[in-house]
Amino acid sequence: MNIYVAGPMRGIPFFNFPAFCKATAELRSKGHFVFNPAERDNDRHGTDISEGNTAGCELLAAKQHGFNLREALHDDLEFICLKADAIALLPGWEKSKGANAEYATAVALGLEIIYL
Repeated sequence: MNIYVAGPMRGIPFFNFPAFCKATAELRSKGHFVFNPAERDNDRHGTDISEGNTAGCELLAAKQHGFNLREALHDDLEFICLKADAIALLPGWEKSKGANAEYATAVALGLEIIYL
């Protein structure tokens, strides 16, 4: 199954990347293909954009690494729309604007919802 991991990032220490990576490892250990937006961010910028960002500040990531929210959300929604069978929601996703958009897209497409 192709699974997208969604959850809160902005305003959380290190963008919550450790929680994304833990969930990704667990899902992959069960044989799933997993799209992890934290991995995608790091791959796109060639470095761990969460490193040293204890406030999970989007502006700092933009300044230091060229992070662009529009590009990130484009990539996320493209995977959800074209490839995902399910979306896995990390705790606290309800408070995240991005995760809410991803969830709404998954619901609109009839994807399976996994609550982690």
